Amino acid sequence: MASLPHSFVILLLLPLLIAADKCNKEDKRALISIKSAFNNAYHFASWTSTSACCDWYGVECDPGVPGNSDGSRVTGLYVITDSNVTGPIPSAVGDLPFLTSLRFHKLPNLTGNIPSSITRLTRLSVLILSWNSLSGPIPSFLSQIPSLTIINLSFNLFSGSIPAELANLPSLLGLDFSRNRLTGPIPSEFGNFPKSSPPDLILNHNSLSGNLPVSLGVPEWGTIDLSRNSFTGDGSFLFGAGKSTQVIDLSRNEFAFDLSRITFPVNLTSLDLNHNKISGSIPAQINQVEANFFSQFNVSYNQLCGQIPAGPITAKFGVDAYFHNKCLCGSPLPPCTSS
Repeated sequence: MASLPHSFVILLLLPLLIAADKCNKEDKRALISIKSAFNNAYHFASWTSTSACCDWYGVECDPGVPGNSDGSRVTGLYVITDSNVTGPIPSAVGDLPFLTSLRFHKLPNLTGNIPSSITRLTRLSVLILSWNSLSGPIPSFLSQIPSLTIINLSFNLFSGSIPAELANLPSLLGLDFSRNRLTGPIPSEFGNFPKSSPPDLILNHNSLSGNLPVSLGVPEWGTIDLSRNSFTGDGSFLFGAGKSTQVIDLSRNEFAFDLSRITFPVNLTSLDLNHNKISGSIPAQINQVEANFFSQFNVSYNQLCGQIPAGPITAKFGVDAYFHNKCLCGSPLPPCTSS
């Protein structure tokens, strides 16, 4: 079979090439509004009226979106590392209906609250608003965007409590609220996340407090990081040999439970319990965890007693992983005595 002439193939593909380069006019109008709201900061230098918005810096388009006869739709918006971007997030971000990924990162002068217009982004999957100066409460209306899989609001000035409504998000894979000023307890509704596939829960460096809801022991968290808060009481229900949890960090809180009564998830790769009020002894079962992938272990500054069980996990770590306990002994600490 004879091949088609090269020029004929180009003619066949030309409408597709034009469509891919063309920018939807409504999306372009919304982007121009965003640029204007940020006082035409340098980040937006390539955002000119004479160029296609799909070619602009920080803008991603998908020509394959159904119904794009008026031009490729904007699916990604990234504004990153620019101290000249000042003021609040413009409400016009809600006027990009095909947006699946929104990232405002390392913008120290990005201030104010998360605008409610974001709820119009019914296809939004990834929301990253990290390392900014955003403030106010974390809005419960984020639960109105069921397509969300990642919410990262870390390194901001958010305050108030964690909205319980976020537990209603059906596809959430990761929730990172670390390094903010959040207060109050973890909502008991977070125990309603799917048992076998809850989101990674990262809440470190806040001012959260109170006892953990027992319901939090139902989901098998891949990663749960509650470090550097003021949590109290029991945390033992987060453990269990049959769970698939890989990372548990409860360090620098006021947890008080008997460590000798727990079993460790066999897939555990990192465990940090330092600076709490945890008592009992270290279960020998810790050495049944897969040693090749186990990278962090710290039980220092607690109230543990008894001999450190010998094995491949406990032998990987030095004195600083065990010291400042009530009466813990054995290698790498001094030997146990008969008394």
